[in-house]
Amino acid sequence: MYFIKPTDPHPITPGKAVLLGLLCLIWLGTGLVGHDPWKPDEATSFGLIYSILQSGDWLVPTLAGEPFMDKPPLFYWTAALFAKLFSPLLPLHDGARLASGFYIALTLLFTGLAGRKLYGENRGWAAAIILLGCVGMLVRSHQMITDLVLLAGCAMLLYGFTLSQERAVRAGLLMGTGIGIGFMAKGFISPVLFVFIAALLPALFQNWRVRNYFSSLGIAALCALPWLIIWPLLLYQHSPRLFADWAWAHNIGHWLDYAKSGPNRESFYYLKNLPWIAWPALPLAAWTIWQSRKRLAQRDDLHLPLIAFGVMFVTLSLVPHIKEVFALPMLLPIALLATASLSSLKRGAANALDWFGLTTFALFAIAMWWGWAGLLLDNHAKITLWLKDYQPGFEPEFHTAPFVIAILATVLWLVLVWRVGRSMRRAVTNWATGITLVWILAMTLWLPWLDSGKSYRGMVASLKQAMPQHYRCIGRDYLGDGQRAMLHYFGGLITQPDRNEHCDLRLIQGDRLSKPLLDETRWKKIWEGSRKGDKGEHYRLYRRVG
Repeated sequence: MYFIKPTDPHPITPGKAVLLGLLCLIWLGTGLVGHDPWKPDEATSFGLIYSILQSGDWLVPTLAGEPFMDKPPLFYWTAALFAKLFSPLLPLHDGARLASGFYIALTLLFTGLAGRKLYGENRGWAAAIILLGCVGMLVRSHQMITDLVLLAGCAMLLYGFTLSQERAVRAGLLMGTGIGIGFMAKGFISPVLFVFIAALLPALFQNWRVRNYFSSLGIAALCALPWLIIWPLLLYQHSPRLFADWAWAHNIGHWLDYAKSGPNRESFYYLKNLPWIAWPALPLAAWTIWQSRKRLAQRDDLHLPLIAFGVMFVTLSLVPHIKEVFALPMLLPIALLATASLSSLKRGAANALDWFGLTTFALFAIAMWWGWAGLLLDNHAKITLWLKDYQPGFEPEFHTAPFVIAILATVLWLVLVWRVGRSMRRAVTNWATGITLVWILAMTLWLPWLDSGKSYRGMVASLKQAMPQHYRCIGRDYLGDGQRAMLHYFGGLITQPDRNEHCDLRLIQGDRLSKPLLDETRWKKIWEGSRKGDKGEHYRLYRRVG
């Protein structure tokens, strides 16, 4: 297969490559350490990781002592290994979060390799930078979530497809590994995506109907088998009931029940939300498709990202659960399509996007500096009062190191946007540096404010202080998975469903206005509280008196 690779009038020099690599590392490393697990997804994920570290059971995912069979455990294994490796230097939750950085680094690497293979030697960096700049990548890429393993698997899968018509063995190894790690993180979605993409490419485009391509698919299937078989088989041998819970209740059976009910309003979620999740890559990708609309069949370099996006969009829109984070795999083919636009994007459009990015991030940076100074100086401005009301009880303090980092990042951004030369890459590079600046300011100046409202540490400490010294067990009502996990991590507290009310303590989650759920002639409330600024979650602890 021979892709059309346009010549680049502005090749990447070694110096520029080093700077772009440094930008990726700064964006990737910022925010991975320095804060507690945040609600909702991080708290649950770390609860599973912490249970592995405490119990030593690497086969069955457990949350605060109870099996949690929602997803296979590859991400939890990786994060537990990182936590153990860095435990002398970092808190367990910070060490575990480095696993997210590892999988995002793989994602950027294989996206860049795919971009270089499709569009030429100088386009690998562009593909990685465009993906990095997508708004939907910013926060999620720095969280402890299993979706990042699926994202890395899909990036590996797409790169394998780009090699499949020339290097069947290497392509098969990459695709099989991508399918496997995706399966071991999120279940059956990665094999489904592989099957549909692999079938549609030769069905729609003749140039994919070659022997090497089909050989690579066979090798991919063989390489994926160990990933698809070993853990499920071990789980079944350990407990057929838990295997059925994972395979049927949380996967196949759930999908079948959803298929019977048919699509609903949620099926249009990505259609409505992709414009901001994939910004600014989506308009660049749309330009590529529009410009090549009359010769798509001849644009070999567009076949794979087009088919991959179509398969991902339809498949992910028809799954039982739909959330913004589940759209991450779609950003990969969108970023590749956007990379193809760099050689044909009109200078006026590129300059417009460039100035829009510069203006947007300059305003964001000014607002963040001004808001932070207002909190620190307590200037009684309206935004300061709103920020204090949003996080009641937060006491701002000046910390030298974060302040210096924020100053250096701001000055460096000003220098970079002033010195970046004129080229079609200017817009996407400036966008990536701008979004990195905002993220650095958020993770330095604003991190204490954010952590105050998203951490369970203070609430759990208050609860534990109010508990009696001796008790049999703690029952629970309406307590979420993340809350159970953080009670276990911060307080060493394990709750039970306790349907027969044999426990002498009972913890209830509700809202501030909810009426007591227990007979107060037999139960005495000994503690009531919530996280700072959280009006939706309120907790009451009762002790049996009868």
